[in-house]
Amino acid sequence: MSVDSPDLADDVLEDDTVLVVGHGSRREKSNEQVKTLAAMLEERVDVPVDVAYLELAKPSIPDAIEGLAPTCEHLSVVPLSLFGASHVKNDVPLAVQTARARYDDLSLYCGAHLGVHPALVELLDERARAVEADLGVDREDDDVAVVVCARGSSDPDANADAHKLARLLYEGRSFSRVETAFIGVTEPRLEDALHTVAKNRPDAVVVLPYMLGDGVLTQRIRDRTAEFDSEYPYVAAGSGDPLGTDERIVDVLADRFREARTGSVEMSCDTCKYKVELDGYEDDRGGARAMLRSLVHQAEHADREDVGDDPHVHDAPDHHVAVCTNQTCAASGATTVLERLRQEIRDADECDAHVTRSSCLGQCGDGPMVAVYPDGIWYGGVTPEDTERIVSSHLERDRIVSDLVHQTL
Repeated sequence: MSVDSPDLADDVLEDDTVLVVGHGSRREKSNEQVKTLAAMLEERVDVPVDVAYLELAKPSIPDAIEGLAPTCEHLSVVPLSLFGASHVKNDVPLAVQTARARYDDLSLYCGAHLGVHPALVELLDERARAVEADLGVDREDDDVAVVVCARGSSDPDANADAHKLARLLYEGRSFSRVETAFIGVTEPRLEDALHTVAKNRPDAVVVLPYMLGDGVLTQRIRDRTAEFDSEYPYVAAGSGDPLGTDERIVDVLADRFREARTGSVEMSCDTCKYKVELDGYEDDRGGARAMLRSLVHQAEHADREDVGDDPHVHDAPDHHVAVCTNQTCAASGATTVLERLRQEIRDADECDAHVTRSSCLGQCGDGPMVAVYPDGIWYGGVTPEDTERIVSSHLERDRIVSDLVHQTL
C-alpha cells in the first residue's frame, strides 16, 4: 500500500531517468536486490531506472552517470540507504556535484535516503506480527516487547533516526515497550538491550533487524536472539526478516525521487556533525574535511582495484593530494599542476601518494588549490613549477612548503 504517494506523472518529463545507488556488496545476492528494487521503481514511476554502487560492485556512480548522460536531460540520483550517514552526506553529493561540472547539458538532482517514513514503520509492524505468529503470542493479550536492531553508525544523525523509528513503531500500538539497539559501532548493543528488556519479564521479545538485505549482520542478529532465547527460558524470543524487496521500500523510493525532482530535498543540518560542532565529533566538523575524507575513501578503493586486490581492504597511501579542477582553478592552470604532480610522484624515489581531481574547494580566485590529506594542508596559487617542491619536501620528507600554504584544516 502506498502511503499518500502522489502521482508522479504530472511532475516528470519524458526525458527523466532515476539512478538508484546501493552500497554494493561482495555478495551478488545483495547487489541483485538493488536491481530488483530499481525494476520495481521503474514500473511504479514509469521512467527509466538504473543502478550504481558506492563500492564493492560496478558500476560506480561516475561510470553510471557517464553512461546515462547522453540518454536523458534530467537525472535524479537516489541513495538506497536506510539512514543519512557519511555515504549519503559526502560520497553521493560529491559524485553528483562533480558530474554537474562535467555534463553541462544534464540536469542532476540529488535525492534523500530512505530515512524515517510511515511506509517503513508499517513494514516493521508487519514484520513484528509475523514473529508474534511464530511465537504464538498476541500483543493485544500478551506482554510483547520489541527491539529494533539497526547496523549502527559513527554518525549521530543516523543513530538518532533509528531511535525515532522505534518510537514511531511504539506509538499507537499495544507493545509493552519498543527499544533501539545496534549490532555494531555504537551502543546500546543488541545483547545489552535484550538483557535490559528481560528484567521486565515480558511474555515475548520480538527482534526486528532493520536491514535491507539478508546478509552477515542479519544472521548475527538472529544468532544473538537465539542465544538470548536459550538463556532466558521464561521469555519467548524470535527474530524477524529484513526489509527485503517489499513494495513499501518502493513507495519510499518513489517519494524520494519526486522530492529530488522537485528540488525539495533538505538535509538535517541542525544536527549534522559536518555542519555544527557536536560533543565528541569535533574532528568531523566542516564540509571541506568531509569532502576530503570522501575523496580519500574513493582513492583507497581505486588503489586496491588497480593492483587486483580486494577494494574494501583499505590500504591507503601515506598522502592523498586533491587538486581543484573546477572552472576558476582550471582557468589558472590546475590541470597542468595535476599532471605535473603525478609525474613528480612517479619520478620520486620514495613517495607514497595518490593524486585525484576535486570539485570546487570553495576558494575561488586563490587557485589552483592543492589539498594534502591527512595533514590538512591547503596550498594556494600553485604553479607547475611549485609541484617539485610539494613532492620533494612535503610528500617525501613531511616538510610543509610554508610560502605556499593557503590554510590548514
